[in-house]
Amino acid sequence: MELTSDERAELRALINGTEVSAVVGTRARIVLWHAEGRRKKDIAVLAGVSRPTVDLWLGRYADEGAAGLFNQRPSGPREQVPARIRSRVLALTRMTPPTETGLSHWSSREMAAYVTRTEGVAVSYHWVAKL
Repeated sequence: MELTSDERAELRALINGTEVSAVVGTRARIVLWHAEGRRKKDIAVLAGVSRPTVDLWLGRYADEGAAGLFNQRPSGPREQVPARIRSRVLALTRMTPPTETGLSHWSSREMAAYVTRTEGVAVSYHWVAKL
């Protein structure tokens, strides 16, 4: 990785800046050490991080520049159950169970088993009860 003199100055400012966290300074050091030609495994030892972490910050710097070294908000949790299944479970709560089930009313365990069987998407009884 080749850095311009402006990029090097910007990274040094992050390392020495008093208003920047030490974590960001370490990330800037990782980029500078890599630009000096050090091996990634040596950089990981020097920085006290794992080798994949070195790759992560080098990649972020390559994609976003110095802004990529700052913390980014994590994305929200991934959707565990599709919206159509959620809608199906909510609709089932307003209906009596089909006669072939032999049930007079739904329990969360029975509904989870029924949805898993009929929709082909596994849902837990705990998820059904929580919903």
